[in-house]
Amino acid sequence: MAKAIFYHKDGSGYKDLRGKLYHFPKMYLSRVQQAQNDWVVYYGPLSGLPSRYYTGLAKVTGIRADDGLPDHYYADLTDYLDFDRPLDYRESGGYERQLVGPEGAVNSGRSVQAVRLISETEFAALITAGLSDADEWPQRVDPQEESSPETNPLMHFQIGEADQAGYLVGDYDRPIIASTINRPFRDAKFRQHIRRVYDRTCAFTGLRLINGRGRPEVEAAHIIPVERGGNDSVQNGIALSGTVHWMFDRGLLSLADDFTILQSRQLNEDISHLLVKDGKARVPAAPHLRPHPHYLGWHRDNFFKH
Repeated sequence: MAKAIFYHKDGSGYKDLRGKLYHFPKMYLSRVQQAQNDWVVYYGPLSGLPSRYYTGLAKVTGIRADDGLPDHYYADLTDYLDFDRPLDYRESGGYERQLVGPEGAVNSGRSVQAVRLISETEFAALITAGLSDADEWPQRVDPQEESSPETNPLMHFQIGEADQAGYLVGDYDRPIIASTINRPFRDAKFRQHIRRVYDRTCAFTGLRLINGRGRPEVEAAHIIPVERGGNDSVQNGIALSGTVHWMFDRGLLSLADDFTILQSRQLNEDISHLLVKDGKARVPAAPHLRPHPHYLGWHRDNFFKH
């Protein structure tokens, strides 16, 4: 097994679904096979931003041929989680030692590779930088829990001896991997990300309610629930206040692909007066942060009571 970088660009022509499906040509098959059952980090351009960024991580669970396109394959992915912020590939002197040299020069031969294997140390540095932002609006928790390794597995990041490539390694797997699979940690990160990209505002009502302690009342809703195979991508989430979240989870509300709010005929009364006046959910401006049509379609087909 080996950690890897997966290059992804929205609208590239490859049949990707961020965090669920990665489409790639045969030339990268051996590298993706090495990453099977291990973690990969997403990397690529973002709409409206000038550089290339590391944006999240996922685990490769399987590889299969694309029956409709010769010499192309799919990697099935799970456990996707967005980073707290996009990480510019040049910051901190560069996270990939073979991509950015000591003087800041970019290795052009390496940069064009869509799948790149990375060391455990490089992976650990990316995860630490990508998932260490404190929550601006944390939930109320016991102070002892808040400082425990179980609720904040990145606390005890340790550095040990050099690996074969000469990079420092240490007790990475326990704290880093624990943070990526720990459900309370992932729930907290998902909530943090959704509240941030929606500016603490309910997408359906337009309300931005803040309690007396400065915490937002808006909730982070998964479009496809985790227990039904949904991931923790912001594209599988939406910010909703408590009442409409309850209705969304029970299929009484849903969203069209153009973000028109759909009301079920099983509602015992019209609730349009509770919703934004134009009937269009307030979603982020950046396309990579908006609900993805794949998740919205699943919700309409599996949850929505037409």
